[in-house]
Amino acid sequence: MTTWTDHTADRPISLTAPSGIDRAAHHRLDEAWLAAAWSHPSTRCFVVSGGQVLIDETPDGRTELVMTPSFEAPLTEAHRYFLGTDDDGVSYFALQKDSLPGRMDQSARPAGLREAGLLLSPRDAGLMAHAVALENWQRLHRFCSRCGERTVIAAAGHIRRCPACGAEHYPRTDPAVIMAVTDDENRILLGRQVHWPEGRFSTLAGFVEPGESIEQAVRREVQEEVGVTVGPVEYVASQPWPFPSSLMLGFMAHATSTEIDVDGDEIHEARWFSRDELGAAFESGEVLPPYGISIAARLIELWYGKPLPTRGAFLTAKTIEKKC
Repeated sequence: MTTWTDHTADRPISLTAPSGIDRAAHHRLDEAWLAAAWSHPSTRCFVVSGGQVLIDETPDGRTELVMTPSFEAPLTEAHRYFLGTDDDGVSYFALQKDSLPGRMDQSARPAGLREAGLLLSPRDAGLMAHAVALENWQRLHRFCSRCGERTVIAAAGHIRRCPACGAEHYPRTDPAVIMAVTDDENRILLGRQVHWPEGRFSTLAGFVEPGESIEQAVRREVQEEVGVTVGPVEYVASQPWPFPSSLMLGFMAHATSTEIDVDGDEIHEARWFSRDELGAAFESGEVLPPYGISIAARLIELWYGKPLPTRGAFLTAKTIEKKC
């Protein structure tokens, strides 16, 4: 496997830019330190619920996480997660609740990571991704996989311990490969999953199986889903994707065959596109651009040679066109 040189690295992939947050994992088991950090007047926290947080617009047009000092935070017991500290020594915590708190000023609104990840600063997006990933894991792994006993939270939200058998359980991260496949004619292969709406095409993707390398996973997934054989594989970048617990590993891959045979189970349709063909398909509305937060958009851009149409602007333009 070789590594692809990303000549557009000045535009970081969503959720991968340096956040300026030190996760400070060495403090997670230090209850005295955590208590002192929580009670410090500079500490900030926010609520996460069902994968959503509250975001708000600032007077200068930025979007921020709604955070409060810890002494103003909603009451919670075990579901308080330490996320790290910044260069100024400010500590950050997330509170998992059954619902988001109301806002008297009514200016804040709930948002999930797919939307907020594109709007927030790298610091806030990184904090949110960390919190959403922990919340997803906590909600889905409440019982011990060894003995079935209910587990308890430890290490400031990063471990669940079983009081019966003593097992410790850690947050899951499932590796998944996502690949832009090209051929000798420099066309790109895009597919549409069976549950996607008409016109939504993207790169192929799939989970790494036990005992499998990531290069093997790229070749297997492409072969299984569309019947195309892949040769050289080049790593591009990774992206945390807590929906609920994936790490997307992005690749450029070169096809050694071009005949398409979709599996019908995961992929409903797949097509080869030249740059001109894909541009025309975007222009006509035949193909919808992928969501900008996904690494899929960057992989396609690397081949396309320029930024893709933004999905929001694209859909607005199509709505106006239909009304005219």
